[in-house]
Amino acid sequence: MQNKAGPHIPLLRSIAPLASTSDAWISDVWGVFHDGARAYPAAGEACVKFRAGGGTIVLVSNAPSTGEEVTAHLDELGVPRSAYDAIVTSGDVTRALISAWTGKPVHHLGPDRYLGTFAGLDVDFAPLKDAAVVVCTGLIEDDHETSDDYRDLLAAMRARHQPMICVNPDLVVERGNRLVYCAGALAAAYEALGGEVAYAGKPHPPIYARARELISEVRGGPVETARILAIGDGIKTDIAGAAAAGLRSVFIASALHVAGADGLDEAILARLFAGHAAPPIAALEALAW
Repeated sequence: MQNKAGPHIPLLRSIAPLASTSDAWISDVWGVFHDGARAYPAAGEACVKFRAGGGTIVLVSNAPSTGEEVTAHLDELGVPRSAYDAIVTSGDVTRALISAWTGKPVHHLGPDRYLGTFAGLDVDFAPLKDAAVVVCTGLIEDDHETSDDYRDLLAAMRARHQPMICVNPDLVVERGNRLVYCAGALAAAYEALGGEVAYAGKPHPPIYARARELISEVRGGPVETARILAIGDGIKTDIAGAAAAGLRSVFIASALHVAGADGLDEAILARLFAGHAAPPIAALEALAW
């Protein structure tokens, strides 16, 4: 019987002991490799070592951008390309959902820097009031806005019964030393109003299916589910998504859930994951070898 205080989750200093149990890792990006402003060198080094030992790593990001754009960002931050084999983003997977609306008016709700999500697609952009569907990539001024700033806009969408495609299911992410709201926060607020929302990113199945396809392509064949390890800092995205996909997971502490990651202990972990049917098999304050 599970302890009422929560499951026992070992707190590790290194992921090395788990390397031999896996042929492939599916790893989150933001919160594991960087905080949006600076890279975490130890994470890159750990992944380079895993790959040197024959492992395969596919990065899975809820970024409302293409994999190429995320790769460029990682390059800018100094994350070595030798730390991963491939990248799939929520932006990549969501393009299939957007394509289903070809020939109908589409409104982009989000900052212009995420327009790359639509590149190459046959999209007829329209004002919000005329749109058949709203594609949400984030808050327009995400450096200071919250979902409360969109209360009237979302209410008007609901009154028009406009469906939303959420490109980034994350509620918030860590950017430097603060948290900023993401498209998932607007999607959650819209669902609370009774609005219809479609997702493709974590924790939903399509992005995990694509990650496994990429692992198979890199390795020349499929990898058993038991030999894949998911790594991430989001309980409702990375850990829940891994569980839904039948994958083991490792929790990485970040400001999303732990104030002051170096204060993490097994009691905190037990509280964080109390009631979870498939908690992570281990946790680290940061990804390291």
